[in-house]
Amino acid sequence: MFFKQMQTPGLGCFSYLIGCPAAGVMCVVDPRRDIAEYLGIASAEGMRITHVFETHVHADHVSGAQELKSATGAQIYVHESAGVAYPHTPLKHGDTFRLGAAALEILHTPGHTPNSVSILVTDTQRFDQPELILTGDLLFVGDVGRPDLPGNEILGEQVENLYRSLHHVLGSLPDSLEIYPAHGQGSLCGRGMSAKNSSTLGYERLANPMLRHKSLETFRTAVLAALPVRPQSFSHIIRTNLTGAPLLERCPIERTLTPAQFEERMKAGAVVIDTRDAPAFGGAHIPGSLNIGFEKQMANWVGMAVKPDSPILLVVENRERFEAMRTELHRIGYDDILGYLADGIGNWIRSGRAIESLGQISVHELKAMLEAGEVTLLDVRTPAEWEGGHIAQARHTPFSEVLKNGPDTCLTGPVQVICGSGYRSNIVGSLLKSGGCAQVVSVAGGMLAWRRAGYSVVS
Repeated sequence: MFFKQMQTPGLGCFSYLIGCPAAGVMCVVDPRRDIAEYLGIASAEGMRITHVFETHVHADHVSGAQELKSATGAQIYVHESAGVAYPHTPLKHGDTFRLGAAALEILHTPGHTPNSVSILVTDTQRFDQPELILTGDLLFVGDVGRPDLPGNEILGEQVENLYRSLHHVLGSLPDSLEIYPAHGQGSLCGRGMSAKNSSTLGYERLANPMLRHKSLETFRTAVLAALPVRPQSFSHIIRTNLTGAPLLERCPIERTLTPAQFEERMKAGAVVIDTRDAPAFGGAHIPGSLNIGFEKQMANWVGMAVKPDSPILLVVENRERFEAMRTELHRIGYDDILGYLADGIGNWIRSGRAIESLGQISVHELKAMLEAGEVTLLDVRTPAEWEGGHIAQARHTPFSEVLKNGPDTCLTGPVQVICGSGYRSNIVGSLLKSGGCAQVVSVAGGMLAWRRAGYSVVS
């Protein structure tokens, strides 16, 4: 049996390839939208992709099922309750499939979504009992799936389903079974996930705090406590996955824009995302642009800060970075990408067009300003980060609330924005400046630099 786990950096998503080289067939489980790597592996291993399985209708990334079907003719399988609008074969509890030596059995395990399934996998060349289980978003390494994404109207039912799936459907399975989830660290579909990519069911029963609840009541309290923020992109992604994602362009299209073309599209309402790092953006940027640096989990931050149907312009260092950024945006369903500024910000400056800066102050400068009583400090970290230690004079407004309120967050006079490392504070600073709040600066290095400088915090 062939088995391979594939990780999508930044989003914390896992997809899986399962097949049999002797039989020449392979399936893909929970594919990401860019499918070239799947096709390359199948070709190298001498297998055809014949089946595509979705463990559920995803909220955090656009599925590559339509791309794979178009490229290979593979059939798409999703649970019968999913309500998807594209051609597919419905799955139900107990369905079995055979791909040469690989045997698959479908378990209906609702809770994260009503249509969630897990997949038991047996390597029949080794043994006649299952070796591993793909748990989708039911059970993670160190956590369980969040039940709130399908909506508050069925939240109570979802919590009960989640508890029942974990304790009753998985309850009869052996401790030795390896578990491979659909998400890992960095995903917003759970919280507190381990950096490990797999585990065993027995170890999770011992170490996963969410599996140690002996009653539905205590489980309900724990699972609903401090749910992760829901990016505005999630509803758009769910709709896209229900209807079937449109196919991506398969031929390169020239997307470079002159400053004049770039400015024309800006005036027509396009959102400008500047992907450079905080110091570079702070030094000079296009007025009205948002700074969302090309770093780990960048797609999640775009999903929080930018409306999904927005036409997008990019400021990047080069064509290679544009292509990488376009892939990241396609993964979360942001498809209206108009292009990027040819030769970067330098070209814009040389054209004689206006620029702005976003001040970057060190924690040492902030300390001096605090001592002089000159500070209106806005801490945009999460409530958990704030409670773990903050600067005494700071005002707390979580990042998600700032995004919701926009420039209304602006305070009287100069504002210093601080976060964990300086990444989110630059997003917030650029957002406030784009809304007309002129006197905004970002604290470089954030609370990480503040602590390392030896300065005190309160909790």
